[in-house]
Amino acid sequence: MDIFYASLLSLFVVVISCSLRFGFFISKLVVDTKLPPGGRGWPVIGETIEFVTAGRKGHPEKFIVDRMTKFSRHVFRTSLMLEDAAVFCGPEGNKFLFSNDNKLVQFWVPASVKKIIPSVKGLQNEKTVPKMIRNLFKPETLREYVPIMDMVAQKHFETKWEGNDQILTHKLTKNFTFLVACKIFFSIDEPEWVNKLSVPFERLAPGLFSIPINLPGTLFRRAINAGTFIRKELTAIVNKRKSDLVDGKGSPTQDILSLMLCDDYGRLMTDSEVADVIMGMIIGGYDSTSSTCTFIVKYLAELPEIYEGVYKEQTEIAKSKKSTELLNWEDLSKMKYSWNVACEVLRLVPPTQGTFREAISDFTYKGYSIPKGWKLYWSTNSTHKNPDFFHEPKKFDPSRFDSKVPITPYTYVPFGGGAHLCPGKEFARLEILVFIHHLVRRFKLQKVIPNEDVIFNQVQPKLAKGLPIHLHPHKP
Repeated sequence: MDIFYASLLSLFVVVISCSLRFGFFISKLVVDTKLPPGGRGWPVIGETIEFVTAGRKGHPEKFIVDRMTKFSRHVFRTSLMLEDAAVFCGPEGNKFLFSNDNKLVQFWVPASVKKIIPSVKGLQNEKTVPKMIRNLFKPETLREYVPIMDMVAQKHFETKWEGNDQILTHKLTKNFTFLVACKIFFSIDEPEWVNKLSVPFERLAPGLFSIPINLPGTLFRRAINAGTFIRKELTAIVNKRKSDLVDGKGSPTQDILSLMLCDDYGRLMTDSEVADVIMGMIIGGYDSTSSTCTFIVKYLAELPEIYEGVYKEQTEIAKSKKSTELLNWEDLSKMKYSWNVACEVLRLVPPTQGTFREAISDFTYKGYSIPKGWKLYWSTNSTHKNPDFFHEPKKFDPSRFDSKVPITPYTYVPFGGGAHLCPGKEFARLEILVFIHHLVRRFKLQKVIPNEDVIFNQVQPKLAKGLPIHLHPHKP
């Protein structure tokens, strides 16, 4: 049956391609010199295959850099995700898009995302939603999460890492970040419930940016089914929490869900809308943070001098505390070198390669016309590894992030920018630092596969075999 659908899909693509080929090549003869330079690639699918292939080969920057060299270092035209698009490059391009959020441009997600998470259609550009989410991650709220993260980390490392000679890093970092999300978002830590949701979340993410063809066996169909299941479960949790808050059985500040439901805007949202916002926050933080933690393990295993610097810092912090005392906000603020290491990982292997905006009116950029409705893509790959902004860009050098060394604005953008700067940026920082603390305090690390390939499936970077690691526990 799957072969039948695959054949049917192939036939569909061939027919569409043939029917559009003539019109496509004729249209290429009509050149609008005001549009950014570039090309549309193949009929219908554009340059999406080239874009994805560069990532799968481990070099997503190649798609961007090659076209910057060929067409323009400022902006070039392409076709991605079945849409006409312009790719804005360099710090000037980043600044322009970020500073014109909700003015000339607005946040945009592909049709696949809208079908998997229906409420995103109405919420993606609703100004009050990002404001509400930012309120959930204010410093005074985040302070309370540090001891909770520490407790989750202690249990996680004791049950999943200790006693094993070898672990699969990617699997365990995903488990850790999902456990943290369940505890802090819903106050849930029962293994049965966590496992019940972790599997559909695993199926959800790969389909978000897949081709939106709803046929059995496709990533898109699996993601739709997973999204439906997750939404049903989360909606039930939201409904029960509302009842508990009314009956005085729940606390308005016990977790992110309660804070949302007690927010002025959150009170006006339906249960399914609340569920979709929470689903989106978990997706945004769960995969991206686990990816960063995985690559932190990779670099610490590869670079002994970096590991020793992190170990020394974390040991000093541990010695300043009682053996049973949990980490707190002040402890994490002392982890400056550890965070510099994490920042360098985020520069070299950002968990998100870029995101889209949509032009909400015609405008001009660098002398080129950008039509209303065009999709606009910014990418970390135009700056993060550019020697114009980062000396010896392939070298792992945490000192780049010392406060004494200024970084050119809008060149380091692992969390995006503008009105849609990742609201969970500080939450991710705390989670990453807690993870690093428990990792290096317990183990030295050795890679099983010395030269494991890095690939970019869908959106995020992964190690081809999941980064198997030999664990060497520290002597008591």
